[in-house]
This record gives sequence, C-alpha cells and structure tokens, in this order.
Amino acid sequence: MTTTPTTARSERVHARVTPSVKELLRQAAELSGRSLSDFLVSSAQEVAEKTIREHRIITLTAEDSLLFANAILDPAPPNEKLRAAFKKPRLTR
Repeated sequence: MTTTPTTARSERVHARVTPSVKELLRQAAELSGRSLSDFLVSSAQEVAEKTIREHRIITLTAEDSLLFANAILDPAPPNEKLRAAFKKPRLTR
C-alpha cells in the first residue's frame, strides 16, 4: 500500500503542532535527507500500516497454534448448547 513517487498527490492533511515539535520533526527530516512534508507523510504512512496490520493479524503462541490446529483437524462433538442453537429458527437477510 506504499505510495510510489509517480503517484499524484491530490489530498491535503493539516496538523497544528508546537514550535518544539515542528523543530524536532524538521531535524529528523533533515537527518533522513527528506523534506519535512515527505518525512511526515512517510512516517505517518508507516505507523498507519503497522497499526492496521496489528489489528488485522492474530498472533498465536506455538502452543495456541497447536491447540487451534487440533481443534480444526479433530473437532469436539457438538454439545447440548450447540445442538439447541441449531434448532432455533434463523433470521434471513
């Protein structure tokens, strides 16, 4: 989902920051050899992609992975509550 240099930029994002935050961002942009605008956009994009990944990907321990795989491969027989749930009328959309 990374923006390529040839992608036209047509949207604006505005943010108000304190002078000290702006100076911090300017220094970081300078150290990375980018303009302040490019630094802000790429930094925000990296954090946005990471945040989305963290909310969409479920991470399991090795033990949990084995339990999950075993539950899929060898499921327990339905209990009374599950049988009762299947007997209830279902709403159609």
